[in-house]
Amino acid sequence: MDSGIDSREDVEKESSSSPVMDRNPSPPPDAANGAEDEDVDAIGDTIYSKHWLFSTLTRLIQMVTEHSEENSEGQMELSDNDEEDMCRVWDMAMDKDVAGFLQEFKATDILLGVISKSRCPRLTEICVGILGNIACFPDTCVTLSQNEDLSAVLLLLLGDADPPTLLETSRLLLTCLSQKDVCSLWLERIRQQTSVCPNLCFIMSSSTNIELLEKVGELVDNLFDLEEELMKSWITAQPREEEEEEEEEGEEEEEGKSHLDLVPCLLEAAKQLRPESPYGVDIYLHILQLLTTIDEGIQVFAAPDGPGKSMWDFVCDVVCEDLCQPDDLPVVLHEQKRILLQAFALLQALYRCRDQWSSKIDPSLPLIGSILRVCQYHSECKDDTNKDDAKDDQLLTLAEISAEFLSDLFSDIAKDTVADLIKKGLLTEKTCRAAAASLLPKFKTSLQHLQAVLSETDPQMADVVRTQFPA
Repeated sequence: MDSGIDSREDVEKESSSSPVMDRNPSPPPDAANGAEDEDVDAIGDTIYSKHWLFSTLTRLIQMVTEHSEENSEGQMELSDNDEEDMCRVWDMAMDKDVAGFLQEFKATDILLGVISKSRCPRLTEICVGILGNIACFPDTCVTLSQNEDLSAVLLLLLGDADPPTLLETSRLLLTCLSQKDVCSLWLERIRQQTSVCPNLCFIMSSSTNIELLEKVGELVDNLFDLEEELMKSWITAQPREEEEEEEEEGEEEEEGKSHLDLVPCLLEAAKQLRPESPYGVDIYLHILQLLTTIDEGIQVFAAPDGPGKSMWDFVCDVVCEDLCQPDDLPVVLHEQKRILLQAFALLQALYRCRDQWSSKIDPSLPLIGSILRVCQYHSECKDDTNKDDAKDDQLLTLAEISAEFLSDLFSDIAKDTVADLIKKGLLTEKTCRAAAASLLPKFKTSLQHLQAVLSETDPQMADVVRTQFPA
């Protein structure tokens, strides 16, 4: 499977920062006074003050403790000054020296205690964001990941109702999964924590937050790339017996989230992202394409009343309406190669399941036209030996998938369909030659069928293809 692990540079770019501050954090007050002991008080090679950090975290503990003792149920309000100071710590944690110092100061345990007692969504978000920045560095990530209580709380936070907290939690988990020394540890914990899958499904099926849906998609994509067994268990997950009994009794329950099926939730998230985030759609198409690489996924897509037909309709719309338009310049197709690769691979797998669906399908003319345009573009790249695209591995893979998919479509294509393709200008001598070149020598039977149908619909084109590409 594809590697979903980012490089360390990518991880450090992923460091989160407070939405309040779009600049480097100002030095804490004590460190800005020019005191003689500034060097002693400074954290590592930074200008940040140890004393200020001590006092800020201490004040945070007191604040949360007092609120929990006085009003354990009511929501806690974070003052502007306290929020500003915590956001400063959040931004400071992007520095490696500060992250290391926070670990030495047992800040992980402090933040865990605050998260456990917090009745303030904004404070929880900031604390998880700080932990996320600490986790960006291998050494501090290892120390943080060894805290089993913290990992348990973080995985349970995926059931939180606050989108910013969910976003920071997903970002933190992604960061930990990208660190090779702790990746397997987190995978094991996620396998054991049965609430992770239903909580992520609930987010994907109900959220309208674009950034959150993208990040959750990245998380699921990475998990499935890293662990095929996890992917199998999630797609075959069934409600627990006690939950079924409670449903029969008509009881409402939060655990009802676990009854959400994975594939429809992935589809819903992709639909939500489509108008605003091609990047997000790309992520979810890759997840769905990964599911077609396992038997369990194919069984779900092939189910007579399953999600396969809805998935086919959605992906066809993405390809035919959003991608690979007739008037697109070659550079546009080049930019779309990754998402087209995911889409064609997914559509081909779905097409092979179609005979088992309750509703039958016929490939649309625009879809076939899109595949023909990809074949033509690849043919032109091969002819231009100086073109970098001719050696582009991703484009070569797209060309292979396009040829294989086209072979499936042409193996039994109807005479009327070919006539309509010619009438609409989708199948011309140029695109037909490109299609023939992509089908030979591997898919000779499909080309023979196409030539036979062309002989009845356009004998001149059939002669051109038969002469140049004898099958």
